[in-house]
Amino acid sequence: MTADKPLGAVLTPAGVRFAVWSGAAECVWLCLFDAAGEQEIARHELTRGADGVFSAEVAGIEAGARYGFRADGPYDPDAGLWFDPQKLLVDPYAVEIDRPYAYNAALAARRGEGGDTAALMPKAVIAKPKNVRRAKPVFRPGGFIYELNVRGFTMRHPDVPEKLRGTIAALAHPTIIEHLQKLGVTAVELMPVTAWIDERHLPPLGLTNAWGYNPVTFMALDPRLAPGGLAELRETVAALRKAGIGTILDLVFNHTGESDRFGPTLSLRGLDERAYFRHFDGTLVNDTGTGNTIACDHPMMRRMVLDSLRHFVLHAGVDGFRFDLAPVLGRTDRGFDPDAPLLKAMREDEVLADRILIAEPWDIGAGGYRLGNFGKEFLEWNDRYRDDVRRFWRGDPSAIGDLATRFAGSSDIFGHDGAAATRSVNFVAAHDGFSLADLVSYERKHNEANGEENRDGHNENFSWNNGAEGATDDPATSRARRRDALALLATLFASRGTVMLTAGDEFGRTQQGNNNAYAQDNGITWLDWANRDRAREDYVAALADLRERFPAFRKADFLSGDAAAGDGLHDVEWLTETGESMGQGDWENAERRRLTMMLAAGDRRRSRGAVTINGDRRAAIFALPQRAGWNWMMLLSPPESAARQVEDGAFLVQGRSVLFLEERRD
Repeated sequence: MTADKPLGAVLTPAGVRFAVWSGAAECVWLCLFDAAGEQEIARHELTRGADGVFSAEVAGIEAGARYGFRADGPYDPDAGLWFDPQKLLVDPYAVEIDRPYAYNAALAARRGEGGDTAALMPKAVIAKPKNVRRAKPVFRPGGFIYELNVRGFTMRHPDVPEKLRGTIAALAHPTIIEHLQKLGVTAVELMPVTAWIDERHLPPLGLTNAWGYNPVTFMALDPRLAPGGLAELRETVAALRKAGIGTILDLVFNHTGESDRFGPTLSLRGLDERAYFRHFDGTLVNDTGTGNTIACDHPMMRRMVLDSLRHFVLHAGVDGFRFDLAPVLGRTDRGFDPDAPLLKAMREDEVLADRILIAEPWDIGAGGYRLGNFGKEFLEWNDRYRDDVRRFWRGDPSAIGDLATRFAGSSDIFGHDGAAATRSVNFVAAHDGFSLADLVSYERKHNEANGEENRDGHNENFSWNNGAEGATDDPATSRARRRDALALLATLFASRGTVMLTAGDEFGRTQQGNNNAYAQDNGITWLDWANRDRAREDYVAALADLRERFPAFRKADFLSGDAAAGDGLHDVEWLTETGESMGQGDWENAERRRLTMMLAAGDRRRSRGAVTINGDRRAAIFALPQRAGWNWMMLLSPPESAARQVEDGAFLVQGRSVLFLEERRD
């Protein structure tokens, strides 16, 4: 296929040109439907080209028309061949569909047993995408990413009009933008917004997929989130950009909702499962835990991924992408390769060259944990940061050295091959796992509502409950949990690398101990705006403001301890609470819970900043080295655990808290 012969449905002066690829189909038909998408009104057989592209130009069709495909050929599921002309298939290149996907057992019926599925399927809608005026991304590494679930974010927001709640358009509402600006967010990361289907075990349980990590079509937005189609996303991205906030899309190119051999036939499976999905000895590979794995090394699949990314940049203006289970993008028959064709093409593509690329660097396949291996163009979710910070504040022994390494940018992970800067996306909680409030309120997961007898979700969360499991009326326990949550937040914002916070963690959201709430499209995942902890929210805003005002906190360079040229100040010094340099014995002390990180500001003022960490439950006096003509001033301490100065250069820091200070001239 040449660049002027794109796949999908493309408007022409005479009508519409339709094109779809299959390497194994014998026949492919275009099915046209009425305006309601209910009745098939015409069927055209497509012509197969030598490159496997089936195409036809149909006159008299305009934007807004509904269509689908049917394909026929050998039926041999054991060989990855699922051709069944009774299965209506959604165009893999559809940019709009007329209704959400809904699971029905007939969609998974074997050939000749389930009847025609047209009434059960969305229809692709012919659209005329509008190019946007491209601008450089608002977000830059070292910024503040705010991860959010589009539906759950505004479903209970009292100031958002009811008709907008749960949609992409709601993110452009002035109240929402005001909240994001207050927090200092530099980019929102939208959990999947492309069209998905429920896993087949959910409908019998009365549950639905609330997260969207089960896609079918990669370019079409889910109508539940974007009833206004691509224009809704484009306009929201523009409104956020005007407010100084970028937009990152969380995309799933590792599997589709067609699942394993017992799953539904919706699109790629019915066109050519053998080509679009990875197989081993005729069996679907399951490197994703969802039943199938996209064959990202196949030329047509590689093209589809790249076309999808370009689509969202050129027609919606997004700043970049986060890739779920990203090792799948680099998998070949030999395993993961950081220079696999798709990853290499993404790095070299001129449309994507200035976009933000973020990898979730693990899948469940062999050799699937690839943290630190995606190359300089990719930021990476750092679960080592998450776990080490949790371990320190939980009180695990021998955690002080790992904490310092995470503060300094995780050079042990990202510093190979001569790299001088971190690519770490630091987080202590994300959509997957405990919320921040639950992290300090539950020792064990409580996923009973998911209908899997609490077997799903991670078992090791490095969490603690401060003396009571779950909800409590005890004031002392509540204060302890609040104190620990603020300490975790302060640690996050003081660390080198990009900061990521999940929506609602700034004001204490809870999922009632559920650490795998993907199927809870209800009050478990809908943010409770009416009862938010506004003092905690204000503290997060203050942390983000401090980070923005002091570049030493958001620089990407690894902290090394070296003296900077010109002023002789070390970029970092690690001190005990007495103000002395940490010695080997201090680092090896398994019970050490206190540390000061002193940073050179690196600006013309030649000043220094300091972060004191008191992980002990007892208050302690922290002393800081003093220079003639300079004084240490407190910048920020947590509410209800406020530090106080006891003498020049010495501060009483409450237990389980973090204090920020700055050196200023007399």
